[in-house]
Amino acid sequence: MFGALRQWFDPEKQPTVGRTPDYRFSLANERTFLAWIRTGLALIAGGLACAQFLPPLGVAHLREVIAIALILLGGVVALRAVDHWARTERAMRLGQELPGSKFPAILALAVAAGALLLAVAVIIKAAR
Repeated sequence: MFGALRQWFDPEKQPTVGRTPDYRFSLANERTFLAWIRTGLALIAGGLACAQFLPPLGVAHLREVIAIALILLGGVVALRAVDHWARTERAMRLGQELPGSKFPAILALAVAAGALLLAVAVIIKAAR
């Protein structure tokens, strides 16, 4: 585990494995990483917006639960992004298959479930 963390924070001191990949692939991997970071930041901003601007909903503390869930999900996305970047870079250097990931599907389902929960809460509040 500490080896993976060392690779995140100090890649120059890690022993170089394999061959240096074509820089275009490394830059594409970095752009993907940055897209995931933007997604994490958007989730965190959405959580803060829910906490500050969403009116109280029909269910007690639902607004806070949604805000906390979005903020935590944003943090998980950021951590997952750096891990996937490091594993992909290593796989490219070793000429291995790129690592697959179920995370995009899980994230999509979590966001869809949150949107459904929020829509139901808004409908309940409107019905009162």
